[in-house]
Amino acid sequence: MQNTENVADVNENFDNDNFEGEMDFESALEDYLNADFGEVQEGGIVTGEVVKVEKDYILVDVCFKSEGQIPVAEFTDADGNVTVKEGDKIDVFVTNKDEKEGIITLSREKAKRVKLLDDLEDILENETTIKGRIIKRIKGGYNVDLDGLEAFLPGSHVDLRPVPDMDALVDQEFEFRILKINRRRSNVIISRRVLLEEERESMREDLLNSIEEGQVVTGRVKNVTEYGVFIDLGGLDGLLHITDMSWKRIRHPKEMVQIGDELELKVLGFDPDEKKVSLGMKQLVIDPWENIHEKYPEGEKFTGKVTNLADYGAFVELGDGVEGLVHISEMSWTRKLRHPSQMVKPGDEVEVVILGIDSERKRISLGMKQVNPNPWDVVAEKYPKDTILEAPIKNITEFGLFIGIEDGIDGLIHVSDMSWTKKVRHPSEMFKNGEFVRAKVIMVDKENEKFTLGIKQLTEDPWLEVPNHYPVGTTVNGKITNITDFGLFVEVEEGIEGLVHVSEMSKKKIKSPKESFEEGQEIQAKVIHVSADERRLGLSIKQQQEEEDKKRGGEQKAKVGAAPAGSNLGDLIRQKLEAEDGENNSQ
Repeated sequence: MQNTENVADVNENFDNDNFEGEMDFESALEDYLNADFGEVQEGGIVTGEVVKVEKDYILVDVCFKSEGQIPVAEFTDADGNVTVKEGDKIDVFVTNKDEKEGIITLSREKAKRVKLLDDLEDILENETTIKGRIIKRIKGGYNVDLDGLEAFLPGSHVDLRPVPDMDALVDQEFEFRILKINRRRSNVIISRRVLLEEERESMREDLLNSIEEGQVVTGRVKNVTEYGVFIDLGGLDGLLHITDMSWKRIRHPKEMVQIGDELELKVLGFDPDEKKVSLGMKQLVIDPWENIHEKYPEGEKFTGKVTNLADYGAFVELGDGVEGLVHISEMSWTRKLRHPSQMVKPGDEVEVVILGIDSERKRISLGMKQVNPNPWDVVAEKYPKDTILEAPIKNITEFGLFIGIEDGIDGLIHVSDMSWTKKVRHPSEMFKNGEFVRAKVIMVDKENEKFTLGIKQLTEDPWLEVPNHYPVGTTVNGKITNITDFGLFVEVEEGIEGLVHVSEMSKKKIKSPKESFEEGQEIQAKVIHVSADERRLGLSIKQQQEEEDKKRGGEQKAKVGAAPAGSNLGDLIRQKLEAEDGENNSQ
């Protein structure tokens, strides 16, 4: 009986408990079915709670039918540490939800990206800036990290001008302006150049309002050309001309500056209308040309360094910023230079004498040869006129011989001063290089640097005695040495020649002397003209023959006048006619 009662109690108790459980489940199910999940929308961002952190997934409750699983990789930092814990509230992106199955797909990265895109759109709309880090170089530009979102920075928007080393910008942080956003593709295009242009324009306006002549400014070398340097003054470019870079002579601006150098400069001129600025660098130091006449008196000797060569001379630096020119004509007393490089080269230390200073044009004339005495002064004193000397032949030309007198000074023996009587066609017929010759000094011209000598002057001029030896009317014997169209040259003694003109060759007309005479032929002629000053001896064969004919005619007359016995009248008449005929021919 007792057992039966106990069983009944148990059954009663079981039925009561089961009923209460069913009631709790139904209540929970009712609550679940009636729950409002309308706030969880696909493609939207909701706030959820981390309910569990597992090895591979993070479970996040967003008040949906089930928790969403997010890969733990979306919650780890660079060192691999999980950055959330249970109970943390986080924003997640609803990638997909299935109401029927009660499954939801979430992403924290997409939530961050969507939220960042929203922020970037605000920045784009308000034209503000965002800081980013250039992470790598790609074709056409760079990838830039904007707090987890990669944006594209075109190469043309990196700087105001081309960047010489594109890789040098990687891993550097800069401020950027957003140019364009494509939310569907999550593409963002940014620019740094826009900010730099705005900054430059602002600085330019400030500079235009404050710049003035004489002001000292700081700028960076932007470009280097042959004629000068362009300086970025901060929104405004200025020109530093090559002539305003240094007081000394420079061949190219790159000798002093390089692109990117920061320089302190003086404003020499400013045109606000054209927005042009002229700058100077040398004007910041004392002009070395001040009191130049006191520093470098004319006639004084100084030592300088050859800095540059030109066809017309050498530039010599006397001091910092002070250069002078040694003209090629002032380099040597004796050498005829074709180019200054025959005497000096850049870098040589040379002694010079100050010849003249033009302080207004900043020019100094220098001389190198003036350091030593003029050897022509020495030669003029050492070899006065009529001095006889012996020297070697250094050069033979068609017009004469050059002989070595002193170091660097040659004397000339002209072909006309080699012989009183001989016609020298070329000096090489009589002399050869290196041969020693004796000669007499005719003239030393220091001004024109000419030293003239003669060989024939060592002896008396034989023509001085010719008028005495061969007066007009004298009959001479000689040998034909040359035949020309106008006459015969006849040597009457060694070195003395006379001329028989074609008109004085014969009583008959001669068309060509070579048809009637030949070289080497011995002839007899009469002197018809003689002059020692003109060195002329005129001869005539015709007059000599006429004189001989007259003599023969006179002899025949004498024979007729004294006719021998036994001569008949016919013989006498014939002799007379022959004599008369001879006289007529002689006339």
